[in-house]
Amino acid sequence: MIRGWYTGASGMRAQQFRLDALANNLANVDTNAYKKDVTVHKAFAELLMRRTNDDGVRLNPFGSSDAAPIIGTLGTGVEFNELYTVFSQGALKETQGDYDLALDGPGFLAVQTPWGERYTRNGAFTLGVEGYLETKEGYPVLGEHGPIRVQENNFQVDKDGNIWINALYIDNPQPMIAQEANQWEDPVLLDTLKIVDFDLERYIEKQGSSLYKATDVSGEAFVIEGGDRPRVIQGFVEASNVDPVTEMVQMIEVQRAYEANQKAVQNSDSMLGVLINQVTRFG
Repeated sequence: MIRGWYTGASGMRAQQFRLDALANNLANVDTNAYKKDVTVHKAFAELLMRRTNDDGVRLNPFGSSDAAPIIGTLGTGVEFNELYTVFSQGALKETQGDYDLALDGPGFLAVQTPWGERYTRNGAFTLGVEGYLETKEGYPVLGEHGPIRVQENNFQVDKDGNIWINALYIDNPQPMIAQEANQWEDPVLLDTLKIVDFDLERYIEKQGSSLYKATDVSGEAFVIEGGDRPRVIQGFVEASNVDPVTEMVQMIEVQRAYEANQKAVQNSDSMLGVLINQVTRFG
């Protein structure tokens, strides 16, 4: 019965971890490119139950037999194993913003931060005061040759991540609207977005602000080459991959599972109380 307390309590604790993950997913349902987290649990090793009053080996006419026969196995609860991030593609939302970029396929955009290079799929960028393409937090977006510096209305990004600028605006401090100037016949290649991936993507670590960092298990980031690169779409952002209906259904499941484990603890406590009272009465 005391073992039942620990088994039920471990189940309650597991559901608490799951509830925290679901609540965080729902809180970020409108966060661009947010990837939902799923809790992974594993069972404690099962115990092999034997009769405890018949130890030893018993001899019989046909040889010997175990005097403590196996009764069966007993589960001893569950424990939290890891928080797994699901990197499935989110829907693409049109914004018509020149600074908004979405990735259609696996991969991450590289940005420069005070802690080193970090990675994101949130392509809702802005133009910094110094002309660099930046995240909302002010971190420069990286091309394959360094931070990307552009001018307003003078650049285009193709599906391969190549950044093209109007040659007339390279030394022109007063930006114009390139489409009105009709000067896109001879664009100049400025740089190519640094789009990376990992050997073991599932083990990269969330850092907040839609950023990820490499770990020893995931391996270092490598630039995606050729046909393996995801399609880059300018004027779009990627939405969260969280389905709020599914998350709400799972929250109901968590509540019921938590209550079931709580009831198991209460029942074990009641049975132990009855046993103690009976032994005290007739002892």
